[in-house]
Amino acid sequence: MMTEDGKSSPEFLDILYSYANEEDEEIRVPQNKRPSCSRCSRPITVCLCPYLPEKPVAIETNVYILQHPLEESRNLTTVPILCECLPTDKVQIIKGKKFSLRRFPKVAELMKSPNTLLLYPDSEAEDIEAIPQAPGGQPYNLVLLDGTWGQAKGMFLHNEVFSWPKKVKLNHSTKSKFVIRTQPNDMSLSTLESTAVALAALERRPEIVDILSRPLEALCDFQLQHGACKHDSKVYKIENGLWNKTLKKKYLKKFEKDGQTVNSLMDSSNSIEPSS
Repeated sequence: MMTEDGKSSPEFLDILYSYANEEDEEIRVPQNKRPSCSRCSRPITVCLCPYLPEKPVAIETNVYILQHPLEESRNLTTVPILCECLPTDKVQIIKGKKFSLRRFPKVAELMKSPNTLLLYPDSEAEDIEAIPQAPGGQPYNLVLLDGTWGQAKGMFLHNEVFSWPKKVKLNHSTKSKFVIRTQPNDMSLSTLESTAVALAALERRPEIVDILSRPLEALCDFQLQHGACKHDSKVYKIENGLWNKTLKKKYLKKFEKDGQTVNSLMDSSNSIEPSS
């Protein structure tokens, strides 16, 4: 409907607008999400609660997870499972990449504590099995860097505060059960598994490893049943000619130390690139 000056009348525009709204309402179809468990947040059909401990595992050690910002966005991570297994007052997640004294004064204070142990396998790290049991009333603060190995290494190298506490490393011979995510090597563990092995040593309670690993195994089983594939470690793939990505020189140097030749690795890998 047009007015004398050739413009659409307000009434006509209102009618068109109402039709447009009605059409939109007909097109919109509500998306029904699968019902999820209120505790583990997993879909009911793959709920992990039957595999979690009935009660949080009582521990003396305080656990601090310093989580790389990109780790939270991953679909499958082990830290949420870990938090369901431990008392809420015994585990704390701190998100960040650069922990400056100004922005993270509490992290700096934590790193200065003589009871703090940073789980990181550098040349100065002590075997966690050799750490004496904490004296009564003075529990250890166990700190872990959560992310990919590259992210964790970057966090360690670019934060001065991580040079302050005593470093510890794990002494274990078990392969990771987190088979739905590629590990750097066969001895690398997920954050949950690393925490479990460390707590078992500090608390003198080896059963902690099995208790915390049970829901992780269930998670992997569920994923494999729904189409996920088992992942071999990066080193395993390189050693067996299964690595189809660019191979950095740092891996060549490592394998040469272990007795493998450059030619054999070049034959089993598609390409080589210099270390960044």
